[in-house]
Amino acid sequence: MESILEFFRFTPFSIRDLVDIALVSFIIYRFLLLMRGTRGVQMTFGIVMLLLLFWVTRFYQLASVQWLLSNVLTYIVIAIIVLYQHELRRGLAGIGKTSIWGHRRKSKNAFEEIVLAATTLASKKVGALIVIERDIGLRNYSESGITLDALLSYDLLVTIFSPYTPLHDGAVIAHQNRIIAAACFLPLTQDPYLSKELGTRHRAAIGITEETDAVAIIVSEETGTISLAREGKISRRLEGERLRSAIQKAVEGHADAELSNLIKQHREA
Repeated sequence: MESILEFFRFTPFSIRDLVDIALVSFIIYRFLLLMRGTRGVQMTFGIVMLLLLFWVTRFYQLASVQWLLSNVLTYIVIAIIVLYQHELRRGLAGIGKTSIWGHRRKSKNAFEEIVLAATTLASKKVGALIVIERDIGLRNYSESGITLDALLSYDLLVTIFSPYTPLHDGAVIAHQNRIIAAACFLPLTQDPYLSKELGTRHRAAIGITEETDAVAIIVSEETGTISLAREGKISRRLEGERLRSAIQKAVEGHADAELSNLIKQHREA
């Protein structure tokens, strides 16, 4: 204890040091938030355990194990880039996303069309996957489908997802009040803890929201239930007003608390 007091007594401390510590703390905090709820949590724990093991081997002078860990940790930077590629992509995209570039236009009429189409398709147990583009562009994914660039409407959405049309198998990508493309291929989530009840549509919806800030609405072909995915999380059994409210808040960027409540209610049901 006395050594710690001596350190602070003779170590100069200024406002610049305080700002420096605050910035480092903020970066660590944002990193932990970025890792929360992702596979990165387990990978981070594994890397920390390797570092602790390396320290133990140096302390007890275990030459063979220390040599092995030294060679492994040499490539730790490359390993971090490979293992955390999705998290890094989301983090860098989040840094570039700021409101100073302009306010997002609200498309409440488009929300109504999506809600009406989703509930109609759900009543008929017709599968659907609608992805709403936000700040991060989805051009790479829209180019994998059929370009439409058409006005977003209830009739068009119902027609696209009709089982007798060639565009029904895939995702619709929408931006504001336009349908950009249909029959698009999306990346599937690799989350090993995802419920086995969720099929390919749900996994694709979670996958695209893990890599981007998009919002995805899913209609299950098996059960006719409607779900919403955002930031790698999914809430299920949404109907009517709850679906409309969830979409609006998610697209406008105020859905964290709402989505958490929906997930909690689903788990308690």
